[in-house]
Amino acid sequence: MQAWKEYQEKNKERFLNELLDLLKISSISARAEFTNDMIRCAEAVKQKLLEAGVDKAEVYNTGGHPVVFAEKVVDPSKPTVLVYGHYDVQPPDPITLWQSGPFEPVIRDGKIFARGAADDKGQFYMHIKAFEIMTKTNSLPTNVKFIIEGEEEVGSPSLAEFLSSHKNMLKADVILISDTAMISLENPSIDTGVRGLSYIEIEVTGPNRDLHSGVYGGAVANPITMLAKMIASCHDENNHITIPGFYDDVIEASGEERAMLAAAPFDEKEFENDLGIHAPWGEKGYSTSERTGIRPTLEVNGIWGGYIEEGSKTVLPAKVFAKISARLVPNQSSEKIAKLLIDYFERIAPPGVSVIAKEHHGGEPYLTPLDSLAYRAASRAIEETFHRKPVPVRGGGSIPICSLFEKELGIKIVFLGFGLDSDNLHSPNEKFDLANFYRGIETIPYFHKYFAEMS
Repeated sequence: MQAWKEYQEKNKERFLNELLDLLKISSISARAEFTNDMIRCAEAVKQKLLEAGVDKAEVYNTGGHPVVFAEKVVDPSKPTVLVYGHYDVQPPDPITLWQSGPFEPVIRDGKIFARGAADDKGQFYMHIKAFEIMTKTNSLPTNVKFIIEGEEEVGSPSLAEFLSSHKNMLKADVILISDTAMISLENPSIDTGVRGLSYIEIEVTGPNRDLHSGVYGGAVANPITMLAKMIASCHDENNHITIPGFYDDVIEASGEERAMLAAAPFDEKEFENDLGIHAPWGEKGYSTSERTGIRPTLEVNGIWGGYIEEGSKTVLPAKVFAKISARLVPNQSSEKIAKLLIDYFERIAPPGVSVIAKEHHGGEPYLTPLDSLAYRAASRAIEETFHRKPVPVRGGGSIPICSLFEKELGIKIVFLGFGLDSDNLHSPNEKFDLANFYRGIETIPYFHKYFAEMS
């Protein structure tokens, strides 16, 4: 609609500056020292929602970080869209690899560089600005509710209780999430699902103290060596996960779905060049796109122990640690897989060391029905502004709250992400293209329009 375009064009610089202010707040949910920044960010989100035109907005305290809720009801007979996002961000470490401060947003080459730029402040803020456009032009076709939480990056531990105790307040017809990516502006896509997650930590203990590696080396099991052997045993020569029972519940993707994935544009050489690698790696018999979408994986996210400072210290360490995660596909259970991982590492502990494994957090895989009204509305919205029908793809990441939302509220989710896989999520120099930010704001009102028309 012309009024939408004119309003966005007139206010686009203000939209950007507001996002930059939000990105300056170091809302790191994983670290207690940033608790005040988490509260400050939640209050800032509330204020921006009020300015955008919601009827009411509140910051709700939880057992962890606050949840922001807001709503505008234009007509109870119209469909209601619940927009989900999260204002918390990942820790920025290692700081030395950032070209500019992680909480000092800068624009280079048409991109915003800052922690949270794409995950997820930039993406949920598109919805607030799209909502503002519709309210200020008196053209909002749906009732809209917002739930913006502060614990997604730590597994959303407080969200289940919040959803359970606020079901009536959160009642809606669909949940709209922009915490995913698309292939590119030239080749738009919609994530039809996300993988689940199981995340554990392992502690391997050998001798009762650090030892001189010359005096004791070769006679005492080195925990680092033992842990390395245990981790190496998790994959075979075909990069297939060897843990007994790991694949038991996996539903294999159909030939039709694999064909759809194969139809999505993918340049393997560009993929390699972007990452600075010589070749992709993964489970034999599957393409790179399939490995990151329809197949489960097991990865080491961190490993530490022994002497790692400058210079040398010939030590045989007493302890070593690792953090390991599994990405899960439909029908796999995060609880079951976490138990499998814990039992496996404790069972295969070599003589001379002991192993303690514990679960951190997890979440279930989620799929969006392609024949749902919401998916069709999202597809039409993208086609309206991109002038090209989006390709359905599977997202490789995890949004643990998806299955929780459906369980507690009984409604489906549709993903409408405008980030890119190359946005350095969870890494130094996270970015979000300005073109994607503005295109997202332009597209989202059409979702509301088409969803209202179809409902």
